[in-house]
Order: sequence, then structure tokens, then C-alpha cells
Amino acid sequence: QVQLLESGGGLAQAVGSLRLSCSASGTTLSNHGVAWYRQAPGKQRDLVATITTGAFVAYVDSVKGRFTICRDSAKNIIYLQMNNLKPKDSAVYYCGLPSLESWGQGTQVTVSS
Repeated sequence: QVQLLESGGGLAQAVGSLRLSCSASGTTLSNHGVAWYRQAPGKQRDLVATITTGAFVAYVDSVKGRFTICRDSAKNIIYLQMNNLKPKDSAVYYCGLPSLESWGQGTQVTVSS
């Protein structure tokens, strides 16, 4: 019923930028809390950023000041703007709706030095 699709990943150099998008079918994203997660090879999946239905945002310490989560309600898209990228940011990034236990298949982000 609900499907999430991430896009915008790719290869970036250190201090570069990428913008990830999370689009949805079957639901309106602004009606849910949305989270971005990431998982690097051999590592556990970590929570990166969240946005609530009231637009309250929160970030893991390692991305504060560099990443911004926001939503475009008209387009039904949640964005993760990633600036000043570091090699340690390399991972597969997933968007998810914790309340529905739903998440996408991820988009690869690779940051080179």
C-alpha cells in the first residue's frame, strides 16, 4: 500500500553537497513523522534526521550543522540536504515512516576525499 522511494544519491567529493529526496505513494508524508537513516558497510543502521508532523526537526550529532531535513508538502517530498560532506557520510541512506514501520530501499551515497 505504502511505498517510499529515495533518490538523489551518488558520488560526491569531500565538502561537496547532495540532496536526497524521499517520495511516497499511498500516503501523504506530511501526515507522518519521517526519518532518514543510513547504514555503512559492516555497521549498524543509524538514525540521521527526523521531522515531525509539526515540522520539528532533530539530527544526530555527527551531521548537525551540515544536514537539513525539510518537506515540500505540495510535492509530497521529504528532502535531506547534505552539505560539507565527509567520507564518513558514505552509506546507503533510507527514508522511513516509523509509525507505519515502512521504509524505502535506499540510495547510495559515496563521498571521496
